[in-house]
Amino acid sequence: MSFQHQHAAHCESGVISNLLRHHGVPMTESLAFGLSSALSFAYIPFVKISGLPLIAYRMPPKSIIKGLMAPLAARFRFETFRSAAAGQQRLDGLLAAGKVVGLQTSVYWLPYFPPDMRFHFNAHNLLVYGKSGDDYLISDPVFEEPVRCASADLARARFAKGVLAPKGLLYFPEAIGRQDVTPAAVRKAILKTCRTMLAPVPIAGVRGMRMLANKVAKLPPADAHTTAFIGHIVRMQEEIGTGGAGFRFIYAAFLQEAATLARMPQLTAFSDRLTAIGDTWRAFALKAARMVKGREAVDPAAIASKLRDLAALEEAFFRDLKAALP
Repeated sequence: MSFQHQHAAHCESGVISNLLRHHGVPMTESLAFGLSSALSFAYIPFVKISGLPLIAYRMPPKSIIKGLMAPLAARFRFETFRSAAAGQQRLDGLLAAGKVVGLQTSVYWLPYFPPDMRFHFNAHNLLVYGKSGDDYLISDPVFEEPVRCASADLARARFAKGVLAPKGLLYFPEAIGRQDVTPAAVRKAILKTCRTMLAPVPIAGVRGMRMLANKVAKLPPADAHTTAFIGHIVRMQEEIGTGGAGFRFIYAAFLQEAATLARMPQLTAFSDRLTAIGDTWRAFALKAARMVKGREAVDPAAIASKLRDLAALEEAFFRDLKAALP
């Protein structure tokens, strides 16, 4: 079966939904994201990205792929390599055998990304479905059309160093036991997301939002580090892997599908409600960006207040969603 590329909002959910459709599973990006319980929030001050704390709006890399294994009774193979040569040899062998292969890469070393979009982020997923001469044929879901990448460039992207170093990671399905999604699997996935967002852990879920708000509130207004910190929040939210608002919109779309799949029409109202929360995240990012660009005075207290408002909105949302489950 020839591979069909489809554009997506996020790399990992786009890759896995494209890969599963290639293997006959009717999977949308939003269903992959929701069914794997990928929505989250985490403020992790002890993990640094360019010297600033990691702020995440979804579960860690590979969690979307691995989260779909149980509901689909699937088995995937994941492989890493000690050298670029070994990684390329294995990839070429799989392609020669007709496999479509998922890779984890660094955005910075992929030359088909525009220069202003390249940054050192080592958890970008893409699919390789063939090779022509020295070029790999790539389905990168954040691009509207398939792209090509020279072998040396792809090797560099696969073996980039730093946080979340991919180590040449490749993956592909070995078996998929189910082609459909059960109502029970949908309900179980939603409950897991509710538990994640309401977890009694200081750095996770709505508590993580409040912890970040407390950190921001203590920053001095007229300080270069403060401006950089606020800019970092915006970048982690809106530029790195779809971000906070985008993930809320994807999950809202999942709830719309889940209303039918799980025979729970009440989820439609929750979908609308989460879309509105996503709009609030976007408004927050806009205000923060205006401060960073000098269009508004840098005001850490205002940023902290909006983060606390968002935490309150999401806490109420996930408590109500959890209570609505059978």
